[in-house]
Amino acid sequence: MLEAKDLLRLQNGSDIRGVAMEDASGEPVTLTAAVVSRIAAAFTRWLAKKTGRPLRDITVAVGNDSRLTADALRHEALAAVLSGGAKALDCGLASTPAMFMALLFDETQADGSIMLTASHLPTNRNGMKFFTPEGGLGKEDIRAILTAAMEERPTATDKAPRACALITRYARFLREKIVAGIDDGPKPLRDMHIVVDAGNGGGGFFATEVLAPLGADISGSRFLEPDGHFPNHVPNPEDKTAMAAIRAAVTESQADLGLIFDTDVDRMSAVLADGSEVGRNALIAMMAAILAPDYPGSTIVTDSVTSDELTVFLEQELGLHHHRFRRGYKNVIDECRRLNSAGTLSPLAIETSGHGALSENYFLDDGAYLAVKLIIAAARLQREGRSLGNLIEKLGHPAESQEYRLAIRGAEDAKAYGEEVLKQFADRAEAAGIAIASPSYEGVRLVFPDGWALLRMSLHDPNMPLNVEGRKKGAVHAIAQKIKEFLAGADHLDLSPLP
Repeated sequence: MLEAKDLLRLQNGSDIRGVAMEDASGEPVTLTAAVVSRIAAAFTRWLAKKTGRPLRDITVAVGNDSRLTADALRHEALAAVLSGGAKALDCGLASTPAMFMALLFDETQADGSIMLTASHLPTNRNGMKFFTPEGGLGKEDIRAILTAAMEERPTATDKAPRACALITRYARFLREKIVAGIDDGPKPLRDMHIVVDAGNGGGGFFATEVLAPLGADISGSRFLEPDGHFPNHVPNPEDKTAMAAIRAAVTESQADLGLIFDTDVDRMSAVLADGSEVGRNALIAMMAAILAPDYPGSTIVTDSVTSDELTVFLEQELGLHHHRFRRGYKNVIDECRRLNSAGTLSPLAIETSGHGALSENYFLDDGAYLAVKLIIAAARLQREGRSLGNLIEKLGHPAESQEYRLAIRGAEDAKAYGEEVLKQFADRAEAAGIAIASPSYEGVRLVFPDGWALLRMSLHDPNMPLNVEGRKKGAVHAIAQKIKEFLAGADHLDLSPLP
């Protein structure tokens, strides 16, 4: 019997995620067809209440990435929407950003949308993301929908959803942006060789429906076919194997640029012609450099684990302001929105994970749109005899970096315990004369002569990630040892990962 606690456990911040199929792992299935049906029905009713309109006047768009359970769960969600009396758009294989755009395109004009995806998680997982015209839902909204889903009992219906070729419409939107941005005729990419690695997720369309029609040479692109087994590598721009694959694609085909997306195309990284990666700090720096001429003196919002070298580049080289905020793509986007509403110009909210949202694009974290901005910049620079790498040639890099995950074990309340650890950690560091970075929106960031360390609570798990960077070889080890001293006596904190 399904209980409320079972549904609430599916919440993962502002998303829903669970095990959607049995496999060799033996994990119990938690995101069943019946559960998806209830949640979709609850979202539809929540949407009607939010808009103050009857269900018959509500349209919900539903799409999915390439996961093995995608089609079955999409059909369940569509049937649940229809059973309540609302209208449904069947968008089929799509990207998460495209599902938001389904609310804005004239051809679709949905009131809300559901994307079935679990990003880069293992093949047995799936999940749900939700959009209204205001953007993605927040944690409180997700909890309310999950709570309401307990009361939903969708019934069978003979109504059919309206088919919608959303990804084709979305690809046209991206092509139009590139054509307008480069301003060099209908085939502005005719002199460019760009390879794409979609990791068998949903991003293959970017090569075939965006780049190729604009004249780009896409030979050497890899793993464009959707396949939820992910047989080649995890579709994750932070995965080393995935990045090695796109680097190889670029160098072997002698391409000008390589692009890699995650499963649902809300994240991306790039590889330049010389094989150098543009991810994490480098991606943030490059996007900021592209935006700086149009937004002089503006503020770039990032997550908390960015490097000091990035701050120097943003502020001293580009004349921008760096605003480090909390981890979590929704957190940085909401903070960017808040700053703009308060009168502080902020064109970009971006995480080191590759989630990047631009104010000019509805504050939507969209890997494909970031790729469009890179491509436009690359084409313009090509005319000047320059390359994308020139934009960040003055960006410094730490000599070393390491993340340690310190598990909290045996504490009755992991969050409260973690907060107490952070307080004691800060007190001990201050007593030892170690500077504490301020302001800090997450955890405690210590500033050492040769680097820095950030200790914080995990967003979702009972552990405390510790990020350490050093400006010379051996600095990370020395800083980590000092951190271990400051954490002595934290009996519920597993310090074994530390040197």
